[in-house]
Amino acid sequence: MPSARTSPSRRSVAALVLALALLLTTTAPRAAELDSPAFRAVIGAQVDAFRRQAWSEAFGYASPSIRTLFGTVDRFRSMVLNGYEAVVRPRVFEFEAPAEIDGRPTQPVFVVGPDGVARRALYFMERQPDGRWLIDGCMLLPIADRTT
Repeated sequence: MPSARTSPSRRSVAALVLALALLLTTTAPRAAELDSPAFRAVIGAQVDAFRRQAWSEAFGYASPSIRTLFGTVDRFRSMVLNGYEAVVRPRVFEFEAPAEIDGRPTQPVFVVGPDGVARRALYFMERQPDGRWLIDGCMLLPIADRTT
């Protein structure tokens, strides 16, 4: 006669299924979290604003935390010009496949700056409460084998 209690093997299977479901929902990138067309639109608009020297507009594509960190457009402009010339005046600017890095939606971009040095720009993206995406930081990494 079957017991009213769940057998240990059924409990184990149920626990495994639950654990896998939690793992997949917390670590697998969700399609909405890697919205490459939206990422490309925001990043492209900021780079276009850099090219036109429309610094207030470029600052507007930064997340609230980045805007708070720099406080003013002048400080933002100074930081960008002193460390990110490759994205301000790129010779080459090619979007790559989006990724999730350390749990953050990220848009990698292959960039060759005015100095001819190849880099990978990692744009960290942040979804706003209204659904828009803004740039929550950028990291430039050297690429040793791709210099023009």
